[in-house]
Amino acid sequence: MSRRKGVMSDRLKEEIAKDMGIYDTVQKEGWGGIKSRDAGNMVKRAIEMAEENSKNKA
Repeated sequence: MSRRKGVMSDRLKEEIAKDMGIYDTVQKEGWGGIKSRDAGNMVKRAIEMAEENSKNKA
């Protein structure tokens, strides 16, 4: 079974996890230790950040 390469950089994931208050869990248990809801919220936040960034460049 092959693993897909992640789209978000590790730095971005860590930044978002810190903002959400789940980075301690990531450090203790790895990315597999976070709840699926938190993972979804991380993706949602990354999309929001990308949209904000694109608006600022326009």
